[in-house]
Amino acid sequence: MSYQMSQLGHRAFNHDQSGDAEQEYDRLRDLARQEASKRGDCFQRSKEAYNNGDGARAKELSEQGKAHGRKMEEYNKQASEFIFRENNADGRVEADTIDLHGQFVEEAEEILEERIRYAKSHGQDHLHVIVGKGNHSSGHIQKIKPRVEQICRELGLQYATEENAGRIYVNLTGGEAVMPPHASHQTPHHGGGGQSSYPGQHQQQQPHHQQHQQQQNQKQDEIEQVVHALVPKIMRKLEKACCVVM
Repeated sequence: MSYQMSQLGHRAFNHDQSGDAEQEYDRLRDLARQEASKRGDCFQRSKEAYNNGDGARAKELSEQGKAHGRKMEEYNKQASEFIFRENNADGRVEADTIDLHGQFVEEAEEILEERIRYAKSHGQDHLHVIVGKGNHSSGHIQKIKPRVEQICRELGLQYATEENAGRIYVNLTGGEAVMPPHASHQTPHHGGGGQSSYPGQHQQQQPHHQQHQQQQNQKQDEIEQVVHALVPKIMRKLEKACCVVM
């Protein structure tokens, strides 16, 4: 799995965040970058040893490179899970929204596919996907948005860019991607905002505190299900990425 190693810091968050959270995210990505550099160095030296006829040394360096690759993947996985939980916690995005800020393109793809499966299995008929405007990307080019659009096309889902260019509306029913008038809402970028319900929920049938607690539990279950579903996928990709034969 290839990642673009870039320092994002506070730009990876969709809300005002503590310095500790920013530092933790940057720490994990930086550790991944260090392991990627060590991996590349080992593989280069392994190739040189192989070309010089030292097969034993080439194999030894190749194994060291693979070990650094596994560490790189693990740090990136931790960073991806950390930023996903931070940006999608209850109260930071609405129930019909997923925020992909801070994710590398491959990570965003895996998360979105799992989120779509979750949404469909829970009767949700649409999804708002926050992809960012690319303001902090090289050349100010949106990198996650094209991949999100590609996934939608592959799954046969209609989508449309919302008024906020950093958001995409996805119709999960296969129909035309036309946002209903009441669906226009603001993303609570600074930790506030209300919660919208999944289709089929009846918000007025319960006391407010019970309703809110259910929404919190549902949101947390969603986050954990998406995160845990990614682990075996990432490990399978890891194994393929690290299988370098000298």
